[in-house]
Amino acid sequence: MQKTKILIIDDDPDIRDVLNITLTQEGYDVIEAGDGKEGLKLAQAKNPNLIIMLTGKGEIVDKVSGINAGADDYIVKPFEPQELLARIRMIIRRAARDLDANPLSRLPGNVSIISELQDRIDKKTRFAVCYIDLDKFKAYNDKYGFERGDELIKECARILIRSSKELGNQDDFVGHIVGDDFVIITTPDKVDALCTQIIDEFDKKSPNFYNEEDKNAGFILANDRQGIQRKISLTSISIGVVSNEKRDIKHVAEIGEIGAELKKQAKINPHSNYIKDLRTN
Repeated sequence: MQKTKILIIDDDPDIRDVLNITLTQEGYDVIEAGDGKEGLKLAQAKNPNLIIMLTGKGEIVDKVSGINAGADDYIVKPFEPQELLARIRMIIRRAARDLDANPLSRLPGNVSIISELQDRIDKKTRFAVCYIDLDKFKAYNDKYGFERGDELIKECARILIRSSKELGNQDDFVGHIVGDDFVIITTPDKVDALCTQIIDEFDKKSPNFYNEEDKNAGFILANDRQGIQRKISLTSISIGVVSNEKRDIKHVAEIGEIGAELKKQAKINPHSNYIKDLRTN
């Protein structure tokens, strides 16, 4: 795996040596620059993952100037190497989350979701994974357009976040797989209350995204996948819940396969609903 490249900029060669040793021992690839001018050249030539500036100036204006110049962080001397390492790790984690985040909802994406699921499996804790999908969403998008569709997706994300905070655990996870597919990772004891509130909230909010005529009718006229115009009911929400409460789950792929199966079953019901996997090994 390619090492994270860090460019450090400091006019003191002794401090650069200390930082070089410290960061190299942590597995980073270190690039050194003696001043800002050299740092800019190296940043363009070496394309580092992270740029750290160190200075003896602690005034706010100096800090702002350093950040505006393109630095990811700004450390005032004297400093503690362990603090610097902690800040580097924090920035790298934040950058990874930002790259993975869904651009629409800003929720963590697939890389973070897989990592979170694997962590629960590795720790052998009890977990429940709620796979959430909007029904008839394509028909809504076709009639009302992608901008309105995006607003409905963002409203769904807000409902999931709010419900998770109110009824879930402190370390519960909300992720955005793609499009109108979401995931919540919680514990089995929280599932019923959580899914019930999500469905209630969505069913209250979603009709407001339709015009009065469609809202009152309870359906829209849209073409199905065969191109035939049909009456299609308003968007609902389906949730499939995968849990290791009654069965052993050893691989992330198992969770995804079971979740897809459960969502398919949940979608048979024309209304918003959730279905839990109660099968044992």
